[in-house]
Amino acid sequence: MSVEVEDLVLPEALEQARAHAAEAGWPYAGGVTPPVAWQLVQQGKAVLVDVRSGEERKFVGHVPESLHVAWATGTALTRNPRFVRELEARLAKDGGKDAVVLLLCRSGKRSALAAEAAAKAGFSQVYNVLEGFEGEIDAQQHRGGADGWRFHGLPWVQD
Repeated sequence: MSVEVEDLVLPEALEQARAHAAEAGWPYAGGVTPPVAWQLVQQGKAVLVDVRSGEERKFVGHVPESLHVAWATGTALTRNPRFVRELEARLAKDGGKDAVVLLLCRSGKRSALAAEAAAKAGFSQVYNVLEGFEGEIDAQQHRGGADGWRFHGLPWVQD
């Protein structure tokens, strides 16, 4: 039996994210900040999926126990044509297309594209982690000085 989003009682942060997404015209459920994403994951209310390439995760770091489904692969970041199928397979035990999914990339841009693709494929509760893992690039061409998962001091590891 499939659970309809309207029947779910979502945490307040996700309700706010949904309202903002509807207002902004986003084609997916919404966006949450890294601290909110971490809180939802810790409470068991969402699954965190890193959509960066395997190389990025290995050399830049990743969130412990996050799932990995690459939106794009290799140094050229070639779009993964199997992204939606792989995402569904990885989330099968967590509710499949009805799971509350938080997508994370470097800055929040690729994960927004991935969220849009997932929503179009029927994922009803897919959210973008705003700011991403490393954050936006600053005036000095650096990341991580003003926002992002690591900037907020949230857990991460590096291989």
